[in-house]
Amino acid sequence: MQNKKRVLLISCTCVLILVGIWFSTTNMYKFAKGYLLFKSHSASGEMQEPTEPPADIKSTEKELYPVRPKTGEEIGELYIPKLNATLPIFHGTNEDELEKGVGHFADSVLPGEKDNSVLSGHRDTVFRRLGQVGEGDLLIVRTSAGEFTYKINKVRIVDKDDRTVIVPKPRATLTVSTCYPFTFIGAAPERYVLVAYLSSKKTQ
Repeated sequence: MQNKKRVLLISCTCVLILVGIWFSTTNMYKFAKGYLLFKSHSASGEMQEPTEPPADIKSTEKELYPVRPKTGEEIGELYIPKLNATLPIFHGTNEDELEKGVGHFADSVLPGEKDNSVLSGHRDTVFRRLGQVGEGDLLIVRTSAGEFTYKINKVRIVDKDDRTVIVPKPRATLTVSTCYPFTFIGAAPERYVLVAYLSSKKTQ
């Protein structure tokens, strides 16, 4: 009986050893095969990190104004369909610019660009009829960069010292302001403000 047990134990041990050898050999073969494939792919460049796309196919937004205007320079015109009026726009809001037409606040973006482009003018000259323009009406600005159509979203009456008129905006906005009330004699205490959002554009 003891001999039979010993033979059976030895047989089981041999079987387990053979299974272990077979398992180890199979896994080693798979590992070696995978390693060789990895090395060959790396050498051919198939496993390399993806590179940046060429510069010519990157999506870049065209710069509207490669050259920025100088103070006093005429930069375009403002067309107000409701009034059938076309008004020249000058860069700057000093009295020299406002005497000639609509002034563009120099610290704001240019028409068509993202953010808040601010225009202003005198109520007794270029903007004497601006009070007839309100929500839903269009403001069209034409510059060297193209034609930009804005739709008035809001009309505001603010104090003359209210600086919220020139604050940055999260989208392309045109803010147009003039003194208010329109019939006030002397220095008006308030401002009539049109806030319009860009609705379409035709760039050059």
